[in-house]
Amino acid sequence: MSQKQFSIKEVQKEDWSLLKQLVDEVWPATFKDILSEAQISYMMEMMYSITSLKKQTETGSVFYLLYDSEVAVGYLAIIPHYSDKRLNAKAALTKVDKIYVLPETQGTGAGRFLMDFAFAEAKKAGDGGVMLNVNRGNNAVSFYEYYGFKNSYSADFDIGNGYLMEDYIMYYPFKNS
Repeated sequence: MSQKQFSIKEVQKEDWSLLKQLVDEVWPATFKDILSEAQISYMMEMMYSITSLKKQTETGSVFYLLYDSEVAVGYLAIIPHYSDKRLNAKAALTKVDKIYVLPETQGTGAGRFLMDFAFAEAKKAGDGGVMLNVNRGNNAVSFYEYYGFKNSYSADFDIGNGYLMEDYIMYYPFKNS
């Protein structure tokens, strides 16, 4: 098996269409067995249109593309200095808002590479740990647990149109935080 050559690039103006291409391939495949087709369509328009993605940068999200050699294979969005009072964190956190890799890239270390990057960015920002929301039916829960995240609580978020996001809120505090 050849050594993977992962690299990360912050999304720039010219990258939005590539990010959207990845979203369109990864997101529905990730949730096809968890959410209805109607909810996936709704969420793709509400949260994953280019307009919505760009708007998320105005409220603190920073998007990155993951490359394997020259090919984009995943994406990450983090929100530095995030606060979730229910976690009782002693310091602000970095929220991993989105972390997805192409299905054929799962199991290659791509997700770990993205998470390691998110942790490095959180430490660089001076945040006290990393948190994320994950759908309670998502197989990624075991990846996050393996990584060291603890399930802090469950929450249901009304996203409109009669749909809920039913998530675990997971937390990884840094030592000395």
